[in-house]
Amino acid sequence: MATFKQRKLLITLFCILFLLPSLVFGDCTCDSEDEGRDKHQALKYKLAAFASILVAGAIGVCIPILGKTIPALHPEKEIFFWIKAFAAGVILSTGFIHVLPDAFENLTSPCLGENPWGQFPFTGFVAMMSAIGTLMVDAFATSYYNKSHFNNKAQLATGDEENAGEHEGHMHVHTHATHGHSHGSASLDQNLASSNLLRHRVISQVLELGIVIHSVIIGISLGASESPKTIKPLVAALTFHQFFEGMGLGGCISQAKFEYRATAIMVLFFALTTPVGIAIGIGISNVYDENSQNALIVEGILNAASAGILIYMALVDLLAADFMNPRMQRNLRLQIGANVCLLLGAGCMSLLAKWA
Repeated sequence: MATFKQRKLLITLFCILFLLPSLVFGDCTCDSEDEGRDKHQALKYKLAAFASILVAGAIGVCIPILGKTIPALHPEKEIFFWIKAFAAGVILSTGFIHVLPDAFENLTSPCLGENPWGQFPFTGFVAMMSAIGTLMVDAFATSYYNKSHFNNKAQLATGDEENAGEHEGHMHVHTHATHGHSHGSASLDQNLASSNLLRHRVISQVLELGIVIHSVIIGISLGASESPKTIKPLVAALTFHQFFEGMGLGGCISQAKFEYRATAIMVLFFALTTPVGIAIGIGISNVYDENSQNALIVEGILNAASAGILIYMALVDLLAADFMNPRMQRNLRLQIGANVCLLLGAGCMSLLAKWA
């Protein structure tokens, strides 16, 4: 079942990567700005962006995953909570400060007709429906995984009890009663751990989907640009952006405890998405027009949907889950540190909006 879900996720991501460029070609309704265009110089910055974003993204997503081998980064340590709070602040700021304003800009552009784009707030509507849809997927997927997992465990437990009963028929009844409570407690703890594990797996997959959507758009837009003045500040800003966003995703992947192959696939997809988007943008730079109606509509809708996913995931699945954790509630030092890290993450990412 897990393998099937991974294949579905891969198919979805491939569709986003390779179908998006074909949707944004179209006749331009507004004149493009030709000032500052220099293909040769712009290509140098694009290649620098490709390399730096790839490396930064890979390092960022791998840091929490390496917690399995580095004691200081183990999920049970306080620093892991602080890293996740910082990264959640980055993701929250990405949704509110970077992605959502871009969506508003796309869907309220004068290049689009007044009817229907000027008569209804499509950006807010799409973001809201995306957040609601994420909630539904989150709830139904977790419920489905839990039911299928516990049904399988119940069947295995029934078989084990039947086999054990044949060998232990000679034991006294009071012996079974003595250990009944301890077995029940152990089973309850095991079921809770399994439920939390399944929850983390759903969270990590949905979060990666939201990140991939806006990462593709960022990559294509950067790769298609031919203005060094536009690209130059984006290189550093997007490098930091990918690094910290990768830390947030890496923390979720680490807690999900995927098999090695599934973990490697998710890490590669995150690290490669923006660079591949840049490569696609370079390839279509001669025919891509960011001011065409098709490009504005597709990018605006996808940005709004991505913003809804990221905002929901940051607030509900990352921040609320950790901040309401009994361990953090009992530890004032951990609580204060997490709040400070959250504000730092949101603040740093918001500051980057000056350049990106």
